[in-house]
Amino acid sequence: MYNQIFFTNVLRLIDELGLTKNELAHKAGISLSFLSDITTGSANPSVKTMEAIADALDTPLPTLLEVTDLDPGSLAALASGHRARILPKGFAYVSVVLTDFQAFTVRRWDRENRERILSGK
Repeated sequence: MYNQIFFTNVLRLIDELGLTKNELAHKAGISLSFLSDITTGSANPSVKTMEAIADALDTPLPTLLEVTDLDPGSLAALASGHRARILPKGFAYVSVVLTDFQAFTVRRWDRENRERILSGK
């Protein structure tokens, strides 16, 4: 299960940062073919490899192991290398540490924005 969460979040960040898999592989010091295997779920990266990828993405490894909410269509598009933007322009994924009150507020905003995106407004 953690592999799917990891590669989904890696694919999302590649898209958000405008990187190619080749650029990420180079920055992480791994081969492009191994990165491709990781991002299709056909490889089991070591913790050391996951840390190298997280460092290359300038993202803490625990963030890449958090649950993701990408739908299967978006995940498939990213895995195939398509550069389609997951979120509409003006929206962004953010992973942060918040107080309970802040988290309550952000969850409310998240719910409202998801509804807005789904309705196409």
